[in-house]
Amino acid sequence: MERLLTIFEKADPFSTWWPTIAAVLVGVVITVRTIMSGQRCPNDNQIKEQIVIVTGGSSGIGFEIAKALAARGGRIILACRNLAEGERAASIIKRELGCRTPTSSEDTVSPAERYFVEARHLDLCSLRSVHQLAGQLMSEFERIDVLVNNAGMVFGDTRTTTPDGFEPHCQVNYLGPFLLTQLLLPHLRRSEQGRIIFVSAHAHQAAKIDFDDPLNVGTWSVKFHARDAFAHSKLAVILATRWLARELKDTPITVNCCTPGLVRGTRHLRNSPLMSAICVKVITYPWMWLFMKNASEGAQCAIRLATDPQLKQVTGEYFNDCEIAASSEAGQDKELAKRLYMQTIETLQRVTKLTVDKEACTMATQLRLESGK
Repeated sequence: MERLLTIFEKADPFSTWWPTIAAVLVGVVITVRTIMSGQRCPNDNQIKEQIVIVTGGSSGIGFEIAKALAARGGRIILACRNLAEGERAASIIKRELGCRTPTSSEDTVSPAERYFVEARHLDLCSLRSVHQLAGQLMSEFERIDVLVNNAGMVFGDTRTTTPDGFEPHCQVNYLGPFLLTQLLLPHLRRSEQGRIIFVSAHAHQAAKIDFDDPLNVGTWSVKFHARDAFAHSKLAVILATRWLARELKDTPITVNCCTPGLVRGTRHLRNSPLMSAICVKVITYPWMWLFMKNASEGAQCAIRLATDPQLKQVTGEYFNDCEIAASSEAGQDKELAKRLYMQTIETLQRVTKLTVDKEACTMATQLRLESGK
């Protein structure tokens, strides 16, 4: 042991290049990681008492968006497919925020109870479920200030269709959020400054849309690879964002979309080929850590869109790293955007309603009151 200590004492770090090489490598890793993590939300504006709906808020990016907006004073509703997981996420958010909240001996309410975070059921594979959630929200709240359409899917089975007859990626990533937005528009109009936020993806740049069949409901749609179906749905989100903004230009509502970037640690990757084997995970994880954002970093753009007063008049834009960015050429095609929007309206009108049934609202209110007794 003494001999080993003597060797270290006599060692000259400048007699070899290894310390320098190690320092340079560490510096490069830190630099790359900092760049890839993206820009943070540049403000800490409060949204006290604003009513915020976050779809897919039980985990991943949606969870981080909900937690950040709850910390800023928002009243958060997590719209989740698994209600139990949503309720668990709501409890975790309140507990974590409560632990950070200063307390005094005069406080009569626990810190966690100062935050309003609740969960509601939403299955975007079912348009009926979308209607039920919209009716429930409109019966509970007099207005809605922010709607974050975050929930989505990737690497789903394109060989099957949803109960409503649509390709799964198209319905979950686009048609479901589009319908929810249309149903909640009356309540968003009641807000002093309603904000609609759609979450797209970098993958939209690889998407192709047939002008004569922009919704991909033709007979050839079953041949779509899951990757192509995902890209198609995210391009549809951008196009619909641009045209919906035009439709709402004379209202206090803004409509924007954003990409979270490449994000690790979300459930989107559970069906990915990269996650198919443990050996593949072990090999790819260091690279994923280096070149991909974590969920909190991926949430920053949506957080800015929901809170920044400087964006009060900004609508119909695509954001990346908290700044307006250029989408693909197809994502800027106004004629294609109009065509997609009109076909979406026509298609949804054939299979469901674009307004909330008042009787459904009344029933939802009664059920909520009965469950609260």
